[in-house]
Amino acid sequence: MSTGQPATKPNPFQVVKYLLGRPLPESMRDWVARDVVGPGSRRRYIVRGVLPFLPILLAFALFVPGPFVYRIGMIALLLVPLVYFEIALMGIYRRHLLTSNGLDGNLINFKQRARREVTRNEYEANYPRKPD
Repeated sequence: MSTGQPATKPNPFQVVKYLLGRPLPESMRDWVARDVVGPGSRRRYIVRGVLPFLPILLAFALFVPGPFVYRIGMIALLLVPLVYFEIALMGIYRRHLLTSNGLDGNLINFKQRARREVTRNEYEANYPRKPD
C-alpha cells in the first residue's frame, strides 16, 4: 500500500535489520539521524544493549539456587560491566550507525559543537581582539 511518497519511518522488520547492522534506505536517513542523535538517543542505546541480556539475568535471579543476595550479586557482576562498556563504546557505535546509513559521523558532536560556538561567540564579544 504505497501512497507515492517515500517512507520516512521503518516498519518493524526494517527496524530489526537496522538494529542488527543493516543500512536503511536513503528515504529514512532523517529517521536514522533522529534515532542516533535526537532526544532520548542515549537512553534508547542503553535499553537496546541491555534488553537481549534480560533473559539471562532473569534466569540467574529465578533458577540459581542459593540466597537471594548471591543471585543479585551475580546479576550485578554481569550488569555493571555491561552497562559500563556500553557507555564507553556509545560514541563508536553511534558513529558507525550514522556512517553505515550514509550520514556524516560527526553529527554525534553536533550539540557539543553548537555549545562551543555559542561560548566562543560570547567570549569574543566580551574580549575582542586588539588590532595589531
